[in-house]
Amino acid sequence: MFELKSLIDITDLTPEEIDELIATAEDIIENPDKYREKCKYKKLATLFFEPSTRTRLSFEAAMLELGGSVIGFSESNSSSASKGESVSDTVKVVSCYADIIAMRHPKEGAPMIASMRSDVPVINAGDGGHNHPTQTLADLLTIKREKGHFDNLTIGFCGDLKFGRTVHSLINAMVRYKNVKFVFISPQELKIPDYIKTEVLDANSIQYCETSSLEHYMSELDILYMTRVQRERFFNEADYVRLKDSYVLTNEKLQSAKEDMCVLHPLPRVNEISVDVDDNPRACYFKQVKNGKYIREALILKMLGIE
Repeated sequence: MFELKSLIDITDLTPEEIDELIATAEDIIENPDKYREKCKYKKLATLFFEPSTRTRLSFEAAMLELGGSVIGFSESNSSSASKGESVSDTVKVVSCYADIIAMRHPKEGAPMIASMRSDVPVINAGDGGHNHPTQTLADLLTIKREKGHFDNLTIGFCGDLKFGRTVHSLINAMVRYKNVKFVFISPQELKIPDYIKTEVLDANSIQYCETSSLEHYMSELDILYMTRVQRERFFNEADYVRLKDSYVLTNEKLQSAKEDMCVLHPLPRVNEISVDVDDNPRACYFKQVKNGKYIREALILKMLGIE
């Protein structure tokens, strides 16, 4: 079902395919030895034209734990892109060496172009402010393991909702489940884009509200998805400095939250979550990191057609 199919947007996967990936990831968690050599002699190429720690290492750890190997680069100036080679040519060449490619690029749409030129599956590991489908899969696995279901959830997104590709991807995934509600918490300058409201939320008759207050809706949330204000997305340093500390989550602000509410964050964090929250039982962001590795293992297996 997944063989030679590239993953560019989370909506490339049906809810049934997501369920299958989650089931496989949970089996990997329970039975890791069963998967130790599933990708023996297979190679993953990580083409990261933009800096990354968690996503790149998560992909590499996933492939290594499946018994495969990894080639690639971690920044564009260590590739032939620094000589002026196009993304299309780079991917065409790399697909001669690898069985599957994970690609991050600062320009929206670059992984889609790459998938059209590649002879092997391409996984979008983040493209500008557009999409980050494997982070969304990590988010979904975390929600499933913590809450047990996706229906009937109220999800708060806080921080950079304008440029936050993880936010946009998770919204696109969650609108397909029943009775999901969203609370968007941001300063005016970083509000959720209008196209998300019209093409995704309104088009699917999803209930949502917008607020500038982190505390106002806290008691109603089942999930609080924190994000950092991303310096690399700003053209104006003064605007970044003015907005970067808009919201800081502390244990005091969590006092009114449900006991089983989950705090998620795609990381890296700067200071938008106090380190004191790390010991709060609601904090699930380091669980997200582990889940990211397991769901990427499941995705690699499915896209390579390995049972």
